[in-house]
Amino acid sequence: MTGFFSKLKAALSKTSSKIGSGIEHLFIKKKLDDSALEELEDLLLFADIGTSVSSSIITSLRKHKFDKEVTSEEIKNDLSGIIEEILSQQDHSFKLEDGKLNIVLVCGVNGNGKTTTIGKMAANSFAQGKKVAIAACDTFRAAAVEQIEKWAQRSGAILYKGESKADPASVAHMAVTESLSNGTDILFIDTAGRLHNHKNLMEELVKIIRVIKKIDEDAPHHSLLVIDGTTGQNAAIQVEQFKLITNISGLVITKLDGTAKAGAVVGIVKRFALPVHFIGFGESIDDLKQFSPKDFSRALVGLEMNQ
Repeated sequence: MTGFFSKLKAALSKTSSKIGSGIEHLFIKKKLDDSALEELEDLLLFADIGTSVSSSIITSLRKHKFDKEVTSEEIKNDLSGIIEEILSQQDHSFKLEDGKLNIVLVCGVNGNGKTTTIGKMAANSFAQGKKVAIAACDTFRAAAVEQIEKWAQRSGAILYKGESKADPASVAHMAVTESLSNGTDILFIDTAGRLHNHKNLMEELVKIIRVIKKIDEDAPHHSLLVIDGTTGQNAAIQVEQFKLITNISGLVITKLDGTAKAGAVVGIVKRFALPVHFIGFGESIDDLKQFSPKDFSRALVGLEMNQ
């Protein structure tokens, strides 16, 4: 088992203890009948996978294994395979173009780990030999600028910031213009943490996008929404609302080590057809990793990687 998979399995242990342990108690050499399927669906719902996806998983299991004698390991493997298939409908890789400035807009509700995620992504990109910059567009909170400034120093990124209370769109404009002139590979735009129902802040986000599109009509090349993994299915509301403002291209799920609701990832990917580019499960700069449907599915139900 790799070190990464060990970390992932430990991070998802609160969720997998619900699903995996439940399956072990439920399936001790018994037939997969209606009663067993009903109990299994309850386990999926408790893990916040969501009603429609849980129902489709149960339908798939019924089709292939109904009235057959099964073990807990068989059910775990089947369940993992079905979840992996659902998640694999999306290409979760995070692709950047060589030889041009890649503008990555990062947004999300306050407290979801957005700024920390940018710092970790910047550090990963810098370690790969990229020239990296960050635009500090959360200009109304001094603490936010200080936080992103520390991450820029840790990650080796250039930081663009304005005066206190500066117009966030003007900071974004400056950052894009200067990044284009100095050959930067990746510019991360850190926006103010906002609730989806904060109209003025959502309008501010619209303005940032409008301003950078005047420089590059294809910008932003990625619009990432950072979601707190402990939010569970309620994160779907955030995805819905942010998609109305910006063309969200992918998700980053943070704080998976603190939740028993990691199954919500499956439902959100299925419902919105959005990839999960990265998952975070710790405070270390190395605790943000690219999402793997296979690894996630196996860890979710408590399986080892090599089974």
